Amino acid sequence: MKNLISLIACVVISVTLFQTRYTYSYFDKSYPMMLTNWDGLGYYMYLPSGFIYDDFSKLDWYPKMNEKYHLSDGNFYQAHKAENGNYVNKYLGGVSLMQMPLFGIAHVIALNSDYPADGFSPPYQYTLAYGALFYCILALFLLRKILLRYYDDLAVSISLILLFLASNLVQYISVDAGLSHVYIFPLYVLILYATIKWHEKPTFFWAAAIGLIIGLATISRPTEAIMLFIPLLWNTQTKEAKKEKWALVRKHKKHIYITIAFGLIGVLPQLIYWKMTAGTFIHDVGSSWRFLTPFFRVLFGWETGWFIYTPVTILFIAGLFFLKNMPFRRSVIIFCLLNIWIIISWADWKYGAQYSTRALTQSYPVFALPLTAVIHSILQKKWKWFLIPVGGYLIFVNLFQIGQYNDGIIHTRDNNRLYYSRIYLKNNLTAVDMSFLDTDEALDDSSGYKEKVLYRSSEPIAINEAPFFETNLNSKGDTWLRIIATIKTENGFSSSYLACRTGKGKTQKKRRVRLFNVYCESWLPNLYEFYYHVPKENLNGKVTFNVESEFDFNGTLESFTVVELSK
Repeated sequence: MKNLISLIACVVISVTLFQTRYTYSYFDKSYPMMLTNWDGLGYYMYLPSGFIYDDFSKLDWYPKMNEKYHLSDGNFYQAHKAENGNYVNKYLGGVSLMQMPLFGIAHVIALNSDYPADGFSPPYQYTLAYGALFYCILALFLLRKILLRYYDDLAVSISLILLFLASNLVQYISVDAGLSHVYIFPLYVLILYATIKWHEKPTFFWAAAIGLIIGLATISRPTEAIMLFIPLLWNTQTKEAKKEKWALVRKHKKHIYITIAFGLIGVLPQLIYWKMTAGTFIHDVGSSWRFLTPFFRVLFGWETGWFIYTPVTILFIAGLFFLKNMPFRRSVIIFCLLNIWIIISWADWKYGAQYSTRALTQSYPVFALPLTAVIHSILQKKWKWFLIPVGGYLIFVNLFQIGQYNDGIIHTRDNNRLYYSRIYLKNNLTAVDMSFLDTDEALDDSSGYKEKVLYRSSEPIAINEAPFFETNLNSKGDTWLRIIATIKTENGFSSSYLACRTGKGKTQKKRRVRLFNVYCESWLPNLYEFYYHVPKENLNGKVTFNVESEFDFNGTLESFTVVELSK
């Protein structure tokens, strides 16, 4: 069979994606899977609003569904009120259009089962989850077909395996499938295919397909409108190719109008919705950008950096130098660089919550072209076998980290270099490890230090934000404090910190650790442990402990120990 290796690769990828989806499907009814909450609710709520409740603008159905399914609890940010008093969805409706067939299947299942046909019960959740996965597996096989036009079977096989299994794509196809990325990903595969087909044999059909795909992508995430550069700059890699390209366009000038017309048809549903709810065809949904001062930490930062947590993406960029005279060279380079610039310019550069940089995942089909180019080049080298251990390691680390992310060990937005080094390929974390989310100090080797217990109590006391303990230090030499506390929180759990402070004014030093982490629950007495290095100028001053919170806090200090280590 021709191109058997890449076919096997696609099967392996499909099985892995399915297995990951199954792992995080939560079939236990006590903890049902929910894709249609938080951001996922914003993309999805067009469907129950229109087909079940016939209520786009008042959203009177939401409070009851939120109480039942905890869609966004008390933080309903998915829609805002327009000047006319109607609610307008902050999220665009392209994703819901692609979810519509899945919603229809789920609704029929719900109507013919014991589950409520309310748009949010388990049939809707599981149909969306596995339906989105089905879309992406189809896109995978079509992407294979595209890559095989330009590269050999082995290069395509390795490229696809790295693209899917060594990157954060697994997370956004098989776990967080309520977001837009899983639905836009197939659109990028389709725009590549439609572009190729039009350049091979221009027809009205492919011109219309290009316009419709771009239109639909634009009302899924407006920034995806830049996929226009793919067909626009395709086959312009040399002066001769550019002349042929524009001669072809002039010859089929009517196709331009077809593309524009179907692009408008693609965005028309959104314009109609805005007119129905906001009263105008164009409505500002409120996004903020910093194009002149982009956030390069999106790529290089330890918080959620693209190159840090999914280093295989370095090959995506390296491959841009290996495209040579490929017909897509100019379109891919310009698209990829412009796309990255837009993504790193969004004001919320951490993108709410994410594993690596999620806002780039939908465009990975385009990045697959330079990735395959660099893989193809490596396979021509004598040291090509080095790809096996490196690729295997990248896949292992990525899949392990996806497990960590879903277990809460890799934080959704607040990681740092020291914390990442403490948790790297590690699942059984200590309270000290967790403290590195907020502090950069730890005395891992206490040999040679004299220990002295400054305070120890196991009597529960009620605490708030006022200092609950302070004592005088009378130390010499290098001195550390080891703080161990067990705290149960009644209010303010998710936004509060246990703080240690010495000195005053310019000599003041403070370290604090968050109360909310993966090993802590608000209703339990939770263990916290961290270290504090006492500055020399504060060795004979006071040390104070309190809880700091963004909101009102109250809780119980179940036990508290402060140990001085000095030498």
